[in-house]
Amino acid sequence: MQKLNFPTYSFRFKNNENKVSIFDAIRKKFVVLQPEEWVRQHCLQFLIEEKKYPKSLINVEKELTVNDLRKRYDIVVYNPNGQIHLVVECKAPKINIDQTVFDQIARYNLELNATYLMVTNGINHYYCQMDFENERYVFLRDIPEYQK
Repeated sequence: MQKLNFPTYSFRFKNNENKVSIFDAIRKKFVVLQPEEWVRQHCLQFLIEEKKYPKSLINVEKELTVNDLRKRYDIVVYNPNGQIHLVVECKAPKINIDQTVFDQIARYNLELNATYLMVTNGINHYYCQMDFENERYVFLRDIPEYQK
């Protein structure tokens, strides 16, 4: 798999029927290793190791309904009070991060109401803070570390 723009992490792999799987510490199971999954697993480790978010507050690949359509978000991080703190959209490294990707996460966030958004393809990372009053997002240099 391609080297990503994240710190180096160690992962557990398994090979089954000529398919490589990677262990997801949040879902507590092996998942087939695809380029987007490689990015998602790095992002999870980044949130846990660098940003100190507790695993218990992180949710991965759950379904939500947006405009009567069933969608799946990549990563959501909750606040201890149960409100959604951060939504992350992961793309494969070959996917360019463009307005379409930001529109996608913005649509998800109409339902989720997260304070922060992160979009990454493993190479480029974009961080935003929601400005609900003015219905826009403000780009940030980074997302904040976990605050108890």
